[in-house]
Amino acid sequence: MCRAEDIDCAVSLGVDAVGLIMVAGSRRELDTGRAAILRRRVPPLVASVLLISDPDSGWLDEVCAEVRPDLLQFHGSESVEQCVRAGLPYLKAVPMASVEVARHMFREHGPHAAGWVLDGHVAGGQGGSGKRFDWAAAPRLERPVLLAGGLHADNVVEAIRTVRPFAVDVASGIETSPGVKDAASMRRFLRAVREVDNHLEPEEEPS
Repeated sequence: MCRAEDIDCAVSLGVDAVGLIMVAGSRRELDTGRAAILRRRVPPLVASVLLISDPDSGWLDEVCAEVRPDLLQFHGSESVEQCVRAGLPYLKAVPMASVEVARHMFREHGPHAAGWVLDGHVAGGQGGSGKRFDWAAAPRLERPVLLAGGLHADNVVEAIRTVRPFAVDVASGIETSPGVKDAASMRRFLRAVREVDNHLEPEEEPS
């Protein structure tokens, strides 16, 4: 999120996590100082997630020391060594538009990532593009799955029923313009998520 008022609104609506984007070239890119200020708006029981892509190790050390995120979310082609170096739990964004790249990431990061962000962007692209992928193609994984890519209040129910993710990640689907969240859209989105969560039947354990 790019604005303090949007974080305050999201927290008041009961979100579990807030993302701060420091991906070069992103329409929602924050500099270190601004990210640190916004991080301080996030209360202790809400996770702060720093979104980055192929960062220089020295830069990442400095950013983590100043911003102090709870988790890192990597959107590039980072190796496991690069991801674990910061010493924080990390999520790996997987470009579901690129099947071979996705399979490679699952193999490489499987024992190490705290969870996966399944997104509709292509390899080398960025999240927050508003592009969805074929939800029926989402694999069943041992680690928690966060579903992203083109989600909004009118399709998130179908998405959750199809993928059964641990959580959903939304950006463009609740914005009036890049980085500017709309409170009414946030409320509609969260209402839809909670409604479907309340009516989901538990999945059967595989025999």
